[in-house]
Amino acid sequence: MEENLVIVESPAKAKTIERFLGEGFTVKSSYGHIRDLKKKDLGIDIENGFEPQYEIPKEKKKVVSDLAAAAKKADVVWLASDEDREGEAIAWHLQQALNIPEDKSRRIVFHEITKNAILDAIENPRGIDSNLVMAQQARRVLDRLVGFELSPILWKKIQPKLSAGRVQSVAVRLIVDREREINSFEAQPYFRVEGIFIPEGSKVQIKGVLDKRFSTIEEATEFLERCKGCSFDISSIEKKEIKRSPAAPFTTSALQQEASRKLGLSVGQTMVIAQRLYENGLITYMRTDSTNLSSLALNTAKEAITSMYGAQYSQPRNYRTRSKGAQEAHEAIRPTYISNTSIEGTANEKRLYTLIWKRTIASQMADARLEKTDVTISGDRISEKFLVQGEQIIFDGFLKVYIEGRDDEDENDKATLLPSLNLGQTMIDKSITATEKFTQRPPRYSEASLVKKLEELGIGRPSTYAPTISTILKRGYVIKSDKPGTPRDFREITLSKGTITSTVKSEIAGREKNRLCPENIGMVVTDFLSTNFPDILDYGFTAKVEADFDNIAKGNLVWNEVISDFYEPFHEKVTSSLQDRTYTHMERTLGIDPATGKPVIARMGRYGPLIQRGSNDDPDKQFVSMKKGQLIEEITLKDALQLLKLPRTVGEHKGKVITAAIGRYGPYIKVDSTFISLPKELDPYTVTIDDAIKLIAEHELKESQKHIAEFPEYKIQVLNGRYGPYIKQGKNNYKIPRGTDPSSLDVADCLAIIEKENAKKSK
Repeated sequence: MEENLVIVESPAKAKTIERFLGEGFTVKSSYGHIRDLKKKDLGIDIENGFEPQYEIPKEKKKVVSDLAAAAKKADVVWLASDEDREGEAIAWHLQQALNIPEDKSRRIVFHEITKNAILDAIENPRGIDSNLVMAQQARRVLDRLVGFELSPILWKKIQPKLSAGRVQSVAVRLIVDREREINSFEAQPYFRVEGIFIPEGSKVQIKGVLDKRFSTIEEATEFLERCKGCSFDISSIEKKEIKRSPAAPFTTSALQQEASRKLGLSVGQTMVIAQRLYENGLITYMRTDSTNLSSLALNTAKEAITSMYGAQYSQPRNYRTRSKGAQEAHEAIRPTYISNTSIEGTANEKRLYTLIWKRTIASQMADARLEKTDVTISGDRISEKFLVQGEQIIFDGFLKVYIEGRDDEDENDKATLLPSLNLGQTMIDKSITATEKFTQRPPRYSEASLVKKLEELGIGRPSTYAPTISTILKRGYVIKSDKPGTPRDFREITLSKGTITSTVKSEIAGREKNRLCPENIGMVVTDFLSTNFPDILDYGFTAKVEADFDNIAKGNLVWNEVISDFYEPFHEKVTSSLQDRTYTHMERTLGIDPATGKPVIARMGRYGPLIQRGSNDDPDKQFVSMKKGQLIEEITLKDALQLLKLPRTVGEHKGKVITAAIGRYGPYIKVDSTFISLPKELDPYTVTIDDAIKLIAEHELKESQKHIAEFPEYKIQVLNGRYGPYIKQGKNNYKIPRGTDPSSLDVADCLAIIEKENAKKSK
């Protein structure tokens, strides 16, 4: 019997595929990419057409060796990596690195891991698509060139260990620009008027909104004065039937956005869970920018809808993707078996699967039909009108299953159910209220809304959104933060029973949760790149590069010509920037300290943003670190003076002075040369001597219990760590098997555990 070797990227995918293939097939995993550009030096031969120099990383050598041995024995090698550019590149690298002859290798693709899809792929193999491979190679080479040449400039001009990237730097710019837009925004007050009316002969209360806003409290009060003794009636009723259509099936970015709104998942979490669902054969491929569904999916959706809800709920549809560069040949994300309304799995896997199932089913359901009613209420002493909107569902259609979420949902947008009303019917005004409102500043980006913006601009592709966000967070250019908002007073004037009353109320303005906020270093890097490398941060230019990659994938452009067109002017700018010896820094004088008469300056230091009291040539100048989330552009003199109260003396304990301060890693107390981090509930400005003594006692107890045993001749320690006891040898840590008493371990036991763990890692 012919020996067949199937190679996929992940063990989970291998396990699922193995279930569908019979005898004579062996399925192995490459564990992702097996080759990459050389880590040392640039890894690209610029002089020879930007030829990439690939190497097999040390950790992949065993995998490659095993695959090469298996490929040698096999009669046919099936390269079954994912169907996108990244997957095509993996297949090509496997063929090259394993030295598989072309007549012995077969490239197969499928967008779902089902028996029919796998067997169909094997019936219809193809060669490796070199255009897709070159498109992936172009992206990898260009990103390496940008990172390799820009990063040293950032180290020299700003701070060591910084990095720049073609897409990540644009994402940071979006967040920085939005923060500055928010900072420069000035909320303008206005008055919105609402009336509560009761139709004559009814007890139902109806809310109407005035068709005019007032700029001042005087205008609003004058309007309410005119409403005194006013007779109100219904001057018009307009009814019309409207249709609402369902949203298209999920693309990657749409899934990321909706999972964020409805399930509270980050972009990264969504992709990890979706990957597991795909590899277990439960959904189609999760990296796609297409809203297309196969004819098989359309038919099975129709059957499921007819069976579950009735034929009147079925309305098959084909969707076309509007996003730039979308690949219509691919499918949207959908369940592989639409008849499966639920699955086995973790709680989040079940929730995400249900979301995908509902969206897919709803996309193939009938439009919802609603009766929209617009009612106008007029008064005999006023020219302004109160408007009432109502909705009644005639036929629920797709709404029976699913309603798409929105990022900017507003209570005021919601229509109400109305009682039976007649033209000319008298409306009794129970109350008319003018409430002070404020124009809304733009919101900070969430992960999902940033993905939406990148997609709108044509920057990045389905496979790049999650890694981009992960990178900018990891680099410290951006943090994910909650904004508590600020208290704000607003005025309310109410006319009720002929009397006008005025009250002042309070609200919290600008409260936000889990938003992407720039850090100072992200702002400095953005400003430097904007000034010196405007193309790198230009949205249109970055989108054009993405379009060029798409054209390489279609065979319309030659990959290294695209790289050459970009690199030559870019490299010239890099060279001139390196010759310029000016140092870029961020510094802002906040004012004068009234207590000392010295200037107070906010600036970037070697380890991050800080406040300095005293000029640069002052020998007695003082420094204090800024808190996480505080920006040099925003911090006030008052905030800075508060920070300069640190370090403060908390008190004495056993003859030793205890001080509190904020450092590179956050707030702490210090006694002698020992630093103890403060927990979240304690503030360095208010921490008491009793709190400090308690923290010192806890720290001393932890330290005394930290060392369980030590064997110096083998450089082995048995320690108590944050997550429990463990073995440390040199720089390496090893888990102690569950149920083992760490205090009973001798040197032989420790060596046995280390040997076993090392064997596992090697495997």
